[in-house]
Formats: sequence, C-alpha cells, structure tokens
Amino acid sequence: MDYYICPMILSDSRILEEIEKGTIVIDPYDRKNLGSNSYDVHLGKYLAVYKDQILDARKHNTIEHFEIPEDGYIIHPGLLYLGVTLEYTETHAHVPFLEGKSSTGRLGIDIHATAGKGDVGFCNAWTLEISCVQPVRIYTGMPIGQLIYFPVDGEVVNKYNTKSNAKYTSRTIYPVESMMWKNKF
Repeated sequence: MDYYICPMILSDSRILEEIEKGTIVIDPYDRKNLGSNSYDVHLGKYLAVYKDQILDARKHNTIEHFEIPEDGYIIHPGLLYLGVTLEYTETHAHVPFLEGKSSTGRLGIDIHATAGKGDVGFCNAWTLEISCVQPVRIYTGMPIGQLIYFPVDGEVVNKYNTKSNAKYTSRTIYPVESMMWKNKF
C-alpha cells in the first residue's frame, strides 16, 4: 500500500534552533516577526519595472529601479513590479518557501508569480514578482510575506551558493531582473 507522506514544516522553536546553529540567517531579525511556523518578511524600499513592454526570454530585459516614497506607492493591475524583501536570508540546511501573507492577499496583492521556493544554499534578499487585481498603495517596511522552512531528506551535494551556474548570488538590496537569457535553449 502506498502512503503519501506530508512534508514537515519547521515550527517556531525549530526555526529558533536553526538560527542559533547558523543554518538559517535572517538579517535584520526581530523575534516579533516569528510566527508559530513561519517568519514574516517585509517590503524593502526599492521597486523596479521592466523598461520594455514586450519581454524576450532570450535577451537581457533591463529594469528601472525606483524608491518607494514615504507616503507609499500605488501599484496597478496589468503591470509586473519587482520588489525585494527588507530581510537578507541564508538557508543552509532547509528548503525555504516564500508565501504571501493572508492580509496581503486580501488586498489583492500577489508577491510571486512562480518563484516561491528557494534552494538550500540561497543567500540573498528575495526578489518579489508583485502584481495586483486592483490599484493598491504599498509601503516600505509593510509585512509582505512569510518564510516557511522544510527539512531536507538526504545530503545536499549541490547547494545553490556553490553552483557555477547560479544566477542570483550577488548580495543586493534591489530587485533583480530575470536572468533567463543566461540559460542555454
């Protein structure tokens, strides 16, 4: 008989243990952002949009960065905004998943199109692929998502931060555009 084994998510106490061991790094870290099984991350101060309306997967599509004003910035449907988490993270022994917060979703904001899963060895701020269903004003520092961590079964031989073809390893406080054009296809 086949059984489906449900993946386990680290609890708050296990996340704290992993932070103490250094296998999970969150900077800045604030204990009040630790939930029962997740850590809340916040919107950094920079957004970006692509310069061209038509994007090409084989070409380097450039973006324009801008700072979110103190009184917020209104995002609109039909446009992809790249944002970034305020928090820099490192995950050396777990698979991190970034999910939107329910309060964010209830404003009609989606924080990632397809890239919610990180890799063991991912060390950076998270670029967010932000879209919305109606205009909404967003602010630097607002809670935007939550990180959950899954244990890994087996040794990880090819950690993201040691892969020769890893494209998103330079530490940054800015959103990073797609590097699809670096793939061979």
